[in-house]
Amino acid sequence: MDHHPQEAPAITLLLQKWRQGDSDAFAELTQYVYHDLRRRASAYLRQERPGHTLETSGLVHEAFIKLIDKQEVEWHDRNHFFAIAAQVMRRILIDHARARKRQKRGGKGEDLPLDEVRAVPSSNFQFDLLGLDEALLKLATFDERQARIVELKYFGGLTLEETANVLGVSPVTVKRDWQIAKAWLRAELK
Repeated sequence: MDHHPQEAPAITLLLQKWRQGDSDAFAELTQYVYHDLRRRASAYLRQERPGHTLETSGLVHEAFIKLIDKQEVEWHDRNHFFAIAAQVMRRILIDHARARKRQKRGGKGEDLPLDEVRAVPSSNFQFDLLGLDEALLKLATFDERQARIVELKYFGGLTLEETANVLGVSPVTVKRDWQIAKAWLRAELK
């Protein structure tokens, strides 16, 4: 069954049913959002180093497993779901990067280039994933919204409009904060 984003009201209804304990609603929800999550994960992983051991399907499946545990979340709508999914994927990728780093230190594991880097979308600036996570935690201490914008756009692949909807602000505000956050990250990660 192939569903499209314009069917968002059905997603909101399924999220509500799932929260109320309807396990079939999660299975149906999966049909609506799987393709979109896969597209977002694929775009993210395309920017990772070649030979990354985590593949698109693996990232999406691991995210779904973690999302199942989030049944108690008060789901608002499709964008809220993808915002939570962005947080989940960020945690998975950070945990994966930390495990890879531990393996490297122990002399086991993959032969990894020393300059594993990622680019902030719409930017030529490069940095490593663990550095980004630490910088986002620091940014959140003085501007939580900017940190959330980076997380939603970078890890969740949300558009300006989707990010604005999740945060309850205008797209103009998101665009401005996104530019400021990218500039701050460039300075912080150099």
